[in-house]
Amino acid sequence: MTFSGFSASLVGTVAVVSALVAGATIWLLLTDPITVAGALHNGTVTPLVRELARAVADALRGLLSFL
Repeated sequence: MTFSGFSASLVGTVAVVSALVAGATIWLLLTDPITVAGALHNGTVTPLVRELARAVADALRGLLSFL
């Protein structure tokens, strides 16, 4: 694998992960605004990250159930 092929693959992976995290954050903001507001008010990201991971896991679980 050449450097250009590796860098294109890495950029693509980062783009997909960024889009997934952004979408999950927006989804979390719409479905559970109390957690987001509490995390912003307290300055802690732990509850936000926990709920974000739960949303991503639920989405992947739902996606894999179709296979």
